[in-house]
This record gives sequence, C-alpha cells and structure tokens, in this order.
Amino acid sequence: MTATARDPQHIDPARSRRALIAGSIGNFIEWYEFGVYGYFATIIAANFFTPAGASDVEALVKTYASFALAFFFRPLGAALFGRLGDRIGRKPLLILVVLLMSGATALIGVLPTYATLGAAAPWLLTLVRIVQGLSAGGEFGGAVSVMTEFAPRGRRGLYGSWQSFTVALGLLGGAGAAAVLATALPQQDLADWGWRVPFLLALPLGLAALWLRLRLEETPSFQRVSTAGPLTKPSAGEVTKAIVLGIGRLMGWSAAGYTFLVVMPSYLQTTLNATFQQALIATVLANLGFALAIIPAGALSDRIGRRPVMLAGAISVVVLAFPLLNLLQDPGAPSWAKGLAVLVAGVAVGLMAGPGPAMLAEMFPTTVRYTGLGLAYSLSNAVFSGSAGLIITELIKTTKDADIPAYYVVAACVVSAVALLSLRGDDHRTDLRA
Repeated sequence: MTATARDPQHIDPARSRRALIAGSIGNFIEWYEFGVYGYFATIIAANFFTPAGASDVEALVKTYASFALAFFFRPLGAALFGRLGDRIGRKPLLILVVLLMSGATALIGVLPTYATLGAAAPWLLTLVRIVQGLSAGGEFGGAVSVMTEFAPRGRRGLYGSWQSFTVALGLLGGAGAAAVLATALPQQDLADWGWRVPFLLALPLGLAALWLRLRLEETPSFQRVSTAGPLTKPSAGEVTKAIVLGIGRLMGWSAAGYTFLVVMPSYLQTTLNATFQQALIATVLANLGFALAIIPAGALSDRIGRRPVMLAGAISVVVLAFPLLNLLQDPGAPSWAKGLAVLVAGVAVGLMAGPGPAMLAEMFPTTVRYTGLGLAYSLSNAVFSGSAGLIITELIKTTKDADIPAYYVVAACVVSAVALLSLRGDDHRTDLRA
C-alpha cells in the first residue's frame, strides 16, 4: 500500500477540498429544508393541520409532531445507510441520500393542502417527512466520515467543523429565503403559495450536490480497511456504549441548537406576540452567531483539544439561557440588546458544534464509523432536537410558563457538560482508528 493510502496527511490537498465540498453540500440541503420547515411552521400548520374548529396552537403542535416524527426516522436511516456505508463505501450511499433528501424536499413544494385534499394532506406531508428523516439519518455519518477521513493530520476539527458550518449556512439560507418572501409578498400570498418556493429550490441544489458527489473518491481510510483483509471489529456492546456516550456529549448541542436556531420564530410569535418578520430577524442573528463561531471553534479544538472548547459552549448556555429569555420577554428592552443576546446564544451553540463532528469520528473505528457516529448524532437529534418544538410548545401551553425553553436547554447542557468531562485530552492528536 502507498503512503497516500496509509497517511491522511499525505492526501493531495485538491482531493481533500473536493471531499470537503461534496460532504458539505448535502448537509446544507438537509438543514436548509429543516430550517425552512421550522420557520414556516405557523403557515404550514394553517395549510395542512387546521380543519374547521381547530385552534392555532393545536395545529402548531401537530406541525411539530410531524417535524419530530421525521427526526425519529433518522436513527433508522443512520443504521440502514451506515451499515451499507461501512461495507461498500461512503461514496455510493452519499449519492443515494442526497437524491432522496432533495427529491422529498422539492415534493413538499407541490403537495396539496388540507383545503384541497382534506384529511389526507397532513398524512402525505408526514410521509414525505419520513423519507427526509431516513435520508438525513444516512447523511451525517457519511459526510463526517468523508470529511474527517480525508482531513490532514491535526486538522480534523477544522475539516469536521464544515459539517456544522454548512448546517448554519443551511439554516441561514432557509431563514434568508423566508425573510425575503415575507418582505416581498403580501401576507396572503405568502400563506397561499409563497411558502412553497423555498422547498422547490431544493431541486437545483440537489442536482449540484449529485454532480459533486459523482466526482468524489472513496476515502483513504475505507480503502485501507477494504484491502487489509479481515479485521477485528468492536463488539456490539462496545459500539453501543460509545453511541450512548456520544449522545450524552451531543445532547446539549442538539437541544440548544434547535431551541435557539429553529424553534425561536414560533416561540416569539405564539408566546411573545412578535411579528413574523421580527421573529425571523432574531433567528437570522442567532444563526449568524452560530455560523461565526463554528470554524474557529473547530480549528481551536485542533490546538487545545475538543473537551475545553465544547465545555465552554455547554457552560455558556447554562449561564446565559435564563437571562437571554428574560431579556426577550421584556417589552422595554432595546432592540439592539435583544439582537446581541440571540447572537451570543448562537455563538455558544457554535462552540459545541464546531469540534462535535471530529469528536464523534474519533470515537469509532473505520469499520463502524459511518454507523456509529451516525446513530449517536441521529438519536441525539431525534430526542433533543426533533422533539424540542413539540415539548416546548406543549409545556408552555400546559404550564403557561414562558421560561420553558431555558429549562429545557439548561438541563440538556448540564448532562452534556458531565459527559464531555470523560473526553481524553489527546484524542485530537492521534490518528483515526482502523
């Protein structure tokens, strides 16, 4: 075998860049769609989940239930596509999942509403969301495997952070599309047909992603394992233990990320009576802070380790969550202060998200990496991200307590902080395991 196959640091930089772009674009599409769905949650609720006599809050709860259901199919997708990706390679599975994701997203843009199709409309929407959940479950493990397995030694945190960065870009892209439409169209046009446009844009994005992934090469780590003959794989118990630990380390990122970056618009509208435009501006600022922090956090973790950077993010959320919400709830607080607060919240989440992908990749050997890190991520997201809107909306409805989002993210980040303490300080300096 050549040095190129053995040593990631000898990979041609052009190959590394191609892998980085090809891995990133699928994440962008995935999170662009999930962002758009979250930002248009109130409009989707009115179009798909509001028969005669139903309240707006009931419809929003059903919309988030559909949102959560898609997340609960992510682990199934992670297991199915991850197992295949660990057996036959990262490239073919990444091609398949981006086709499924972009096709299903575009399909939402043409689905008939409740007014047209009746009770079948929400079921069709939910079915499409399930397809998205399956494909999204297979996306993360493959994309992070490609990024980190192509990364030069000592730069896995930086390369892996591009997965999280494209999440931020996807959420910002979704928020930007929603904000442009909300500004350019009358409210009635936005509710009638304008909301469909961002979903339809997934089709050309998907074609671009397909072209990039068809040019992708198989990773050196997978090639090395494929030609090395039979290897001793970790036991099911060892993999399960690593997955559970990974979930604990990620749950703060999952809970705080979705609460601050996606659920925020609906919370501001339904609980604090903000306008749609005001809610979107706040969310754009939060996602901007998130995006600005991710790549520096990933690069910093290559220098000082994953543990201190991710712990700083988790502890920041614990300290800032209640003051942030109290500031947003204060009608007399200046707009610039509220904007700065949500920007800082996004930065705190970015500190966890930047090193997170590399941290996960380092927990699993090549033979189970696609499956293991995909399951850890998708299970964490299913429970703590996908359910965030449903849990927060239902609890606020039941308790009338506007501080519910703060309780939610603080509890998750406390658990994550404890789990992150178990990280070894030198994992960022060692090679990925075969």
